[in-house]
Amino acid sequence: MSEKLVGACVIGQSGGPTAVINASAYGAISAALEAEEITQVLGADHGITGVLADKLYDMGLEDPQELAYLKNTPASELGSCRYKLADPEVDDTDYKRILEVFKKHNVRYFFYNGGNDSMDTCDKISRFMSKSGWDCRVMGIPKTIDNDLWGTDHCPGFASAAKYIATSAMEVSKDGRVYPTGQVTIMEIMGRHAGWLAASAALATHFGAGPDLVYLPEVDFDMDAFLADVERIYNEKKSCLVAVSEGLHFADGTFVSQAKTSATDGFGHAQLGGLASRLGEMVKERTGAKVRAIELSLLQRCGAHLASKTDVDEAELAGRVAVQSAVAGETGKMVAFERAADEKGGYVCKTILLPLTSVANAEKKVPLEWINPEHNGVTQDFIDYVLPLIQGQPERPTECSLPRYARLKKIQA
Repeated sequence: MSEKLVGACVIGQSGGPTAVINASAYGAISAALEAEEITQVLGADHGITGVLADKLYDMGLEDPQELAYLKNTPASELGSCRYKLADPEVDDTDYKRILEVFKKHNVRYFFYNGGNDSMDTCDKISRFMSKSGWDCRVMGIPKTIDNDLWGTDHCPGFASAAKYIATSAMEVSKDGRVYPTGQVTIMEIMGRHAGWLAASAALATHFGAGPDLVYLPEVDFDMDAFLADVERIYNEKKSCLVAVSEGLHFADGTFVSQAKTSATDGFGHAQLGGLASRLGEMVKERTGAKVRAIELSLLQRCGAHLASKTDVDEAELAGRVAVQSAVAGETGKMVAFERAADEKGGYVCKTILLPLTSVANAEKKVPLEWINPEHNGVTQDFIDYVLPLIQGQPERPTECSLPRYARLKKIQA
């Protein structure tokens, strides 16, 4: 057992929000409030930028019921950011400021909830704190609808987005077959380099109403083969529903999207969009069919009304385990999930800890063997992988039949 470390903690959220990231915040906050070693629980305003600005909220002053509402509140209630810290060996200005703020509030625990780039931030801070001699335990809490964090079976947020996508695909599939004239519908789904989300649309097909074709960025996109696939199915059925990942790329690596060079985010990633419209124009020219282009955009990551109870529960678990592990002496780790089975063969999720250095900036993609030989769909293995994750309906508090979300006071420390 490591030596008891007493002091305050900071909990921050970073990167793109999800339907369950606040469930992780609730797990971490509640566990920290229960821990006798943690003297004050601070929430960072807009992630690491809030630490740099010394804008920290005293979570112990929040109403317990409002904190509980976090479990069913989508997006990032503490505020998120996309702020890239320089390598501390190159420029340690930000790190010195973080250390100054940590010393001011006697912060001995830092928990950061995010995806690939956020784990990079977490890793850099962990290494700097160790080098500086300030005893501070740093833990990463996983989050990303993209499901592309290395080392974990799946990521909190993915299952709820997958459930939303599959449900939406089923609804769109029904709508697209209403009229005898027929149409081609193209659904654009998030996923820059990993196609987990677009592949989830295949769940709808598995249950009788979903896309006829699914294209993922794990394999090079062939425009001629795509147009031939769509034309063949449209001629057979007088309708065709296609799910495409926004990150589809040609063999030379260039994105198919019209907006492939329009902008970048704070980490230098291309801001994609317009793919469904571009493909729709190509299909209309080839087939003459009526074409609709649908971009799910932010809806797929904030659809808490279709959240998976399994996802909510596991997100909360990840936050709680991060705090409990740090109090027990762990640092420089990320909480990850490991899939297991019970005595009846049912799905069981276990937590493990992975070194941040091995997780930061690494991507996990859909296995190629889970993509069909034609590269326009997924295999049963993918369905078997994702189906247990979307199970259950969380209890949803409402107010006049509308969702009741957390209303935090956010009192600055």
